[in-house]
Amino acid sequence: MSRALPKYRKRRTVIIGGAAAVVLSGAVIAGSALAGETDRSGGEAARTLASPGTVKCPAVAPSLPAIPASARAEVDRNLALLDTQIGEADKRIADTVGQGGPNFVQNAILGPLEDKRIATINRIATAIGRTAAKPQGLDALAPCVLSTAGGGAAATAAPSATATGEAGQDAGGNGSDAGEQTGGNADDASGSTAAGTVNCPAVAPSLPAIPASARAEVDRNLALLDTQIGEADKRIADTVGQGGPNFVQNAILGPLEDKRIATINRIATAIGRTAAKPQGLDALAPCTLNK
Repeated sequence: MSRALPKYRKRRTVIIGGAAAVVLSGAVIAGSALAGETDRSGGEAARTLASPGTVKCPAVAPSLPAIPASARAEVDRNLALLDTQIGEADKRIADTVGQGGPNFVQNAILGPLEDKRIATINRIATAIGRTAAKPQGLDALAPCVLSTAGGGAAATAAPSATATGEAGQDAGGNGSDAGEQTGGNADDASGSTAAGTVNCPAVAPSLPAIPASARAEVDRNLALLDTQIGEADKRIADTVGQGGPNFVQNAILGPLEDKRIATINRIATAIGRTAAKPQGLDALAPCTLNK
């Protein structure tokens, strides 16, 4: 009996050790499975964040009429510029993921892109119109939308949101031409003193005699220039501390210049329908920041 007892105890020890090994193996397997799930979910989250969406814009070239040889180079240059603008907007969307509120992409990227496209498309139409019938209605191709592959937080923007908002503000007007020259800064002084305000050249003093048939359209666009300055002042005040040293220039003053080019061009076109079209007004488009 004294010899059998150690053998019995030894077998019991082996059985217990085997059970512990099984339990340990199960823990390792479970741990590996959990680790695999964490990696997959993390990878999916990373892919979602890395895919904020891309800009989709209507093609302009298929809507153009026959292009005169004298206009071909300018038209091709501006068609290429339209592609460049889309690429820049895509990069800006990727670089600003998580910034701003739900309307950030529309207000800071798609809206300014639409203004750039209006100015570029207008140059295309003007180039063709010098020696042939000027194409009409191409501005309808300017709005773009945001296409999101993964259905992320950014929603597809209404293509005409910027144009609709500006048109509504046109009807009410925004003060005299003198207000444009000062940039409407008096109204915004309390909210944007620390951030700075926009200062733009006045357009009205540089205009020739305005035909009666163009007066309403010219006045509407002069008022729109005031509105654009007021919006830029508000955007400067609302984004204090955002971005790097060139944020105001790249995200506010640059898009404002594009808006002003398009608006000033509409003023010149309205006058040019029944009188000599004023030239060189684009030089009044750039604005500076007063601090």
